[in-house]
Amino acid sequence: MRRFLVARGLGLGGAACSLLIMLCLARAASAQTWNDPRSRSIVERATARRAQQLADTGLTDYQANAHGYVTFLAQLGEGFLTPPKIIKADELELEVYWHAPNLSKQRIIGRRDTLLLPTDIAYHRDHLGIVQNNFPNIIRIGEGDEVRDVPHPLSPVGLAQYDFALADSFAIGSGAQRINVYEIKVRPKNDRGPAVVGAIYIDPAEGQVVRMSFSFTRAALLDPALEDLSIVLENRLVGGRFWLPSRQEVEIRRTGTWLDYPVRGIIRGRWEIGDYRFNTAVPTSLFAGPEYVQAPPAELKRYPWKGNVLDSLPPDVRATTDEDVQRVQAEARQLVRAQALARARHVTLSARNLSDFARFNRVEGFAIGDGLSKQFGSGIAANVRARYGLDDHQAKGSVAIIAARPSGSAFRIFASRDFRDVGDVAERSTIVNSLAAQEFGSDYTDPFLVRAVGAGADYVAANGIRSRLTASYEWQSPLSVRAGAVSGVFEPTVPAEEMHASRVSLEIDRPPTLSFLGTELEIHGQLRATFPYGNRPDGTSAARDARTLRGAMSANIERPFGANRLVTTTTLGFVVSPFRPNTPPQELIYLGGPTTGPGYDYHSIVSTRAFSEHIELRVPAPFIPFSLGRFGRVPGRGSFAPFVHVIGATREGAVTNGLYLYPSVGAGFLTPFDLLRLDVARGLRNGRWTFSIDVSRQFWSVL
Repeated sequence: MRRFLVARGLGLGGAACSLLIMLCLARAASAQTWNDPRSRSIVERATARRAQQLADTGLTDYQANAHGYVTFLAQLGEGFLTPPKIIKADELELEVYWHAPNLSKQRIIGRRDTLLLPTDIAYHRDHLGIVQNNFPNIIRIGEGDEVRDVPHPLSPVGLAQYDFALADSFAIGSGAQRINVYEIKVRPKNDRGPAVVGAIYIDPAEGQVVRMSFSFTRAALLDPALEDLSIVLENRLVGGRFWLPSRQEVEIRRTGTWLDYPVRGIIRGRWEIGDYRFNTAVPTSLFAGPEYVQAPPAELKRYPWKGNVLDSLPPDVRATTDEDVQRVQAEARQLVRAQALARARHVTLSARNLSDFARFNRVEGFAIGDGLSKQFGSGIAANVRARYGLDDHQAKGSVAIIAARPSGSAFRIFASRDFRDVGDVAERSTIVNSLAAQEFGSDYTDPFLVRAVGAGADYVAANGIRSRLTASYEWQSPLSVRAGAVSGVFEPTVPAEEMHASRVSLEIDRPPTLSFLGTELEIHGQLRATFPYGNRPDGTSAARDARTLRGAMSANIERPFGANRLVTTTTLGFVVSPFRPNTPPQELIYLGGPTTGPGYDYHSIVSTRAFSEHIELRVPAPFIPFSLGRFGRVPGRGSFAPFVHVIGATREGAVTNGLYLYPSVGAGFLTPFDLLRLDVARGLRNGRWTFSIDVSRQFWSVL
């Protein structure tokens, strides 16, 4: 078997030349032999080489510079489908010092940050620097709070506690500088204990470590909130003699421990190291005190930065997970049992959003709820959710059993008794809708009752596109207004048709990712078929003339132009039914409201074929800055967003047949951090002035 690989960061002589990596020897994973004499000989030589600490090479000390980014990101929403959002980004410049045999000092001489959401995140000191000499014999991360006293595979203790297998041999470089590098897989003999899992790339001629990529067993992660911790260390041959740090990455992911709630915090570090100077007689007194220190504030401010932090931030820092880190995580899952990497979870509280605990609407009134989640291992989990309305005196809920793979693909069976909304796009966040419904009688939901049993399968492609196929048998029923508001009167609920039906739906989600011409594209689409059974109350056959095929799609496109941003949102839907006058109301297309029809009443436009198009330009606008204490400072800039909007809908009848357009114009203002949005709009065809205020849509999934 022959294959070709491309590596990055493994430079020769520090030159910025391209690297050709060609496989000279390949072994199938199934044929790997653990702890064979050749593998043991390679790692024992590398271990001995590490113990010498480069002392026999003539290298007594060096200085270098490191440039890096430490970013804190948040990932929101059930299943974490949406890429993480940057909350805070720090750009750092370091002076790096090393002295034989094992002295290290790192001094931060430049540091600046950009705060995109309020946070009081504080990093461990070793998150703000690089790893020297591929870690000492005992690995610590997060100053020992995250990982502590894990044996290094290339240490005397590690040789006895790990298994090793030669996987590949690569030729790196060209001409006289061509060398071989061996890839050695590493796994612990006891995966229930604290250990690393991954791969080490070794130069067999000198026993030098060229690259390390690894994760940790669950027992090694001391913080119970840690999901996983992945590290990539790359070295390059400097001065034709020394393998020294070149590029490093770390990713640390955390979620809650007592509450299964779709919010994940991510810390990413990325470093480039260069500008090496050798044997400069660095005094040993320099290494006194902590390894990581920071220059005085006045010196930090003098560092000559160019541009803004976010302008220079590498694109892969914004990605869901860097490709190198993804490979580390996938490799770890292949080398050890899944249980050795997974968190041990007991029964925990579970919620898809805050409104699962409490909400208000015109049917239930005030409703309280909760959920429980249990992980059984091997990807098997069970979820139970329940909610009770104080005005309708009815219980709602669901139970599901899920078998999931680490890639995100899953199979599930479920049973539920809950509300379903006729709208394809939410017009408000649930938390704001609860407040508006309770205080002003303004409820922007149109629910009907669905009792269902069924099964579904999720598939996540390599490009992040997720598809979900669901088949169910359902009992659908209308609902009525049961609650009262402090002021105002609720509108009637949608007159859904009572029926039993089989339902098959296919949903496809493309998370917000870079696309053509530098745009950021997000798409959600659904195609579903409904097959009713039995007769209607008037005796007509629901099975014959209420069958429907329904499709809907929404697409968001954003494109920055300097400090400005063009944003478009497209929504469309259609219904195909044998007898359109008998199409059940719950299968029609509903538009109107702050999102799909600003300037028009909520769901005031109903059709079997309809679309809406929204175009706005966001430009910087002044705002009054103020301090949030330890959570940062609110900047003095928001965004002003004038927009145009149009709804197109068909009308069917002897006189009204055709397509009708409902245009509107308006403007929005987004506060700093894009936390709140205020909109004023005017519908130009039998519309009116409307005003709305809501939290940013990016937070709706967790509110």
